[in-house]
Order: sequence, then C-alpha cells, then structure tokens
Amino acid sequence: MANDMMPHFELLQPADLETALEHVERLGEGGWILAGGHDSLGWFKERTKQPGTVIDLEGIAELKGIRQTSDGIEIGALTTLTEIERDPMVRERFGLLSDAARRVASPQIRNTGTLGGNLCQDTRCWYYRYGLNCYRAGGNICYADTPVAMNREHSIFEADRCVAVTPSDTAPALVALDASMVIRNVRGERVVAAEDFFMAPAVDITRMTVLKPGDILTTIRIPETWAGASFYFEKVADRNSWDFALVNVATAMRVDSAGTIEDARIACGAVQCTPRRLTEVENLVKGRVQNEETEELAAAAAAADARPLNYNHYKIPLMQNLVKRSLRASEA
Repeated sequence: MANDMMPHFELLQPADLETALEHVERLGEGGWILAGGHDSLGWFKERTKQPGTVIDLEGIAELKGIRQTSDGIEIGALTTLTEIERDPMVRERFGLLSDAARRVASPQIRNTGTLGGNLCQDTRCWYYRYGLNCYRAGGNICYADTPVAMNREHSIFEADRCVAVTPSDTAPALVALDASMVIRNVRGERVVAAEDFFMAPAVDITRMTVLKPGDILTTIRIPETWAGASFYFEKVADRNSWDFALVNVATAMRVDSAGTIEDARIACGAVQCTPRRLTEVENLVKGRVQNEETEELAAAAAAADARPLNYNHYKIPLMQNLVKRSLRASEA
C-alpha cells in the first residue's frame, strides 16, 4: 500500500501565466509543472519522482481554449482532449488532430487530459518508469536493449543508447499539420516547429522535448496550410482504450480530381523517441497517382532504415501497412 501514497510536496496554484512563470523560474528543476496530471500522478504514486513543489496550471484561463487567427487557429496548452475532439472548427478544418485526440486513452482521461500534457508526457518504457538506473535516468545501460529484454513496444529507428518511443497520439498529427509550439519563460517567448519540439536521445537523452527548466508550453498554433485537406489517422494498440500505440500514422494530403497526389505530410508515432516524419515518402508520392504501385513504393521507403530489436520486428510490416492505408484513404 505504501506505493499508492504520494510523497509530500508544496502545491502552488497560480491564477495567471506571469505568476506561474515566476514560480517555475525560481524553482528550476525543483519545481514540477502539472497540466492534466495523468502522467505526473503515476510518477508520484510510484515515488520515482519526488518533487518538492508542484505548480498546478489548471487555474490559468489564458492557457485554455481554441481561437481562430488570421492564418489558422491557436489552441491553449491546457485545452482538454475532449474539447479538441468535439470542437466544430477543429473537426471541419483540421480533422486529423480531432481524430488523434479521440484515440487517446479513454473518455474519462480525455475529459481532463490536456493537449499540452499529451505532448509533454514522459516515455512509457517500463524499465525507466520502474526506476531502474538506465541511460535516460543517468545510468550507463539501456535495459530494454539487451538480448533478454522485453522490447516489443520500443524503437525501430534512430536509437541512441535509449530505445524508448514517444507515447503521444497527438504529436504525429501536429507534425503532419505543420504546427508550431509557443514556449514562454520570464525572459520572453520563442516559437518552435512541432517537428523540432521533440528531443532526440542523441541530442539530450534526459529530455523528451526542448522545454528547459523555467519554460512553459503555452499555445499550439496550426496554420491554414493543410486546412480542409484529406486526412487519415490510425492507431494500432493492444487494446482499443487505456492503451498506448504500438504504431500510429497521421497523414495530410492534397489530391487533385484525377487522383494525383499534389502534396503530402506523413508522420508516425511509437517507432522512435520522437514523432517520425516520413519526408522521403512524402517526396516519393508527390506527383504520383494514388494506386497500388504508389502505396507499395511508399511502404518500402517508410521502413527502409528500420533497425528492429529482438521482439519488435512486427512493427515494420505494421508501419508499412498503415502508410499504405493512409495513402489509400481518400481514393475515389
């Protein structure tokens, strides 16, 4: 029963963003930012993470809501996944994100889970989550990358010491939509492309995103670029709810009346530590007609550089089939 009890911490509940930024700057790595809380509370209950102070952002109204702008939409980082799933403007113009939000966990979790929280959650590698001293936790071994490791859910691309994968369903959709992330700290604001928001282990193995101590993700911006395009999102998991993806795919395409693909952006999740944008596949399919030959070429290119582990070879054909299905989705 002891593991079900969270350690003591000081709770701060700022009512505005400026106050929150002052808190996170002052506390640095000693402060823990709480969004929806689903990832955080799991860490706390297992006592793997024991922050001295938690900064709860729930009361900050400016971090919530979906707003139309002159060149797209803005979504506050604390907007719930249910709100995104149901919002008429998102569904009509950027249905890819709506579909991705709808596939996260369960209705109960989506009612309180936030877009920012889903994007910033830590990896779900069980060796890391159970407190083992792996590379990501500051050690000198990857327990998931050994001859006897259970690694069926782990990376098939770009592993660098750590073979954990991104657990976010909304992240590939935002990469495909060419979204950008607005990050604030006490010194100002910076905007980072969604594709560059997630941190590769080769760059910094201790972080999943570019957020540093003192930073808060405030807003997600989606430009008009892909508004109203043909969208496809599919997630394959062991269970239909309460589960993380084994592989997912998010595709945005523009197809002319003759069935020729004019442009495309494709991203997959759960195949490496960051959402994997399939740039080579995009370039390959542009100008080609939607047909079986295009699908087969795209599938081969999608997994060309895959390096599977002992128990996740199945991810290669799974990813290939998802890419093919996504290209087939808007055929007449």
